[in-house]
Amino acid sequence: MAMDAVVNTRHGTLRGAEADGVRTFLGVPFAAPPTGANRLLPPRPMQPWTGVRDATDYGDSPPQVAPPVSAGFDWDTGLGGGDCLNLNIWAPSAGAAGVGAAGAGPAGLPVMVWIQGGAFEVGSTAAYDGRNFARDGVVCVVINWRVGADGFLFLDDGHANVGLLDQVAALEWVRDNIADFGGDPGNVTVFGESAGAMSIGVLLSIPRAEGLFRRAILQSGAAHHVLPALAAERIGRALAERLGVPQTREAIAGVPVQRLLTAQTELKTELLAHPDPDHWGHDVVASLMPWQPVIDGDVVPRRPIDRIAGGAGAHIDIIVGTNTEDWKLFLAITGVLARVTEESLGGTGSIEGFPPPASYGLPVPAALEAYRARYPGATPGELLAAVQTDWWVRIPAIILAEAHANAARSTGAGTYMYEFAWAAPDLGAVHAVEVPFVFDTLATNARLFGPLLGKNPPQGLASAMHAAWVSFAATGDPGWPAYEPARRATMRFDVVQGVVDDPRSWERALWDGIR
Repeated sequence: MAMDAVVNTRHGTLRGAEADGVRTFLGVPFAAPPTGANRLLPPRPMQPWTGVRDATDYGDSPPQVAPPVSAGFDWDTGLGGGDCLNLNIWAPSAGAAGVGAAGAGPAGLPVMVWIQGGAFEVGSTAAYDGRNFARDGVVCVVINWRVGADGFLFLDDGHANVGLLDQVAALEWVRDNIADFGGDPGNVTVFGESAGAMSIGVLLSIPRAEGLFRRAILQSGAAHHVLPALAAERIGRALAERLGVPQTREAIAGVPVQRLLTAQTELKTELLAHPDPDHWGHDVVASLMPWQPVIDGDVVPRRPIDRIAGGAGAHIDIIVGTNTEDWKLFLAITGVLARVTEESLGGTGSIEGFPPPASYGLPVPAALEAYRARYPGATPGELLAAVQTDWWVRIPAIILAEAHANAARSTGAGTYMYEFAWAAPDLGAVHAVEVPFVFDTLATNARLFGPLLGKNPPQGLASAMHAAWVSFAATGDPGWPAYEPARRATMRFDVVQGVVDDPRSWERALWDGIR
């Protein structure tokens, strides 16, 4: 039976629930609602409240377009609410897992903060359950942050990357309040997948996030995906034109939320139908993500991977990795995988809304011949998926590992690499399949990618991967050798786990100087 759990924070008292040795606090605000005068602007400090605030229900999701139902998501979204800058916390009960009666103090528990994915367009904290991290002695936090135009509208007007600043504000809240939940603010690990991992790649590099976390885990995302200011400003201008309002933040903020989301959907549809790099910019056409972090010269000073190579984040322990067939997911769930032809693979035109290999800078047709030799028997769709996986996540992950390992030699921070290789039935080791293994929620995973996993996903793999993430958060050591350019040790997670040295040497050589 659940009981009340009460915690005093800097802003006021929260009442959550306690059951089975875990305290849960949902919908906890970390910044003022980004509505009214705050709309489309950086997060503002929240005001303290009086009395006891209920924290037993999920808070609002950020305003967003609806995610594709075929992608394995199951949560109520498609619009979102105004008071969306909130987070959820799962913490061990007082006296459990080594927590003292006060549940806090210098000997507090490791903290893990999850930054969710969703192509910088969708996301809901309600899809993630951190109770099994709390079961294992970790204070787990899952945060909301603004997505789409609400988070990444760029008009070159002195405001940029407010979605990233939401993440920074959430981490500042964790720094200031997490000890009240038994966590150690000096031992925070950020972890995330896809756009969440890409966000972490940026956070590793930007001055405003310095000192807010000690470790980072990047799952199927690294430090390459940002837009140049010119391309991002084109997107902002196109949105204003579609809305029929001046190209100002004030004018766009005055548009009703549903109308703004409809315009975003229309803009994305136009991009997919006419992916002209001269119109949208090469970075937008290659990624098909009109909303993402922007190199604005302030919040994001330079391309994150370049700053990391120069030493930014060198004191942070990191794990970075990908899934074996990451980007096959998107071709599969849309049905395009089976319709790609040899002719379309070697051409320069869009493949049913997906960029062809030529868009990624590969020397076609020589590179395609190399892929065919590497993957004998693969269909044209599978070859396209392999190219996309390499461009999107695999090569950026390797480059991040190399850059961080080199820079961290002077600091002693660890660099670790993994590959998730377990193949979901009839699908493969595709994007996001590893998430319920990390959270160890295979038995209760109806809402999170459950349809992708089949009837009997291996619990032993979930136990091993979850334990590695917990160990890393607690000690900085996930249980396998660090990544060094001389060996490139990579943990391969499958039904049987094992370390493989330099498993992607062929891809590294092919993409050298291209990605």
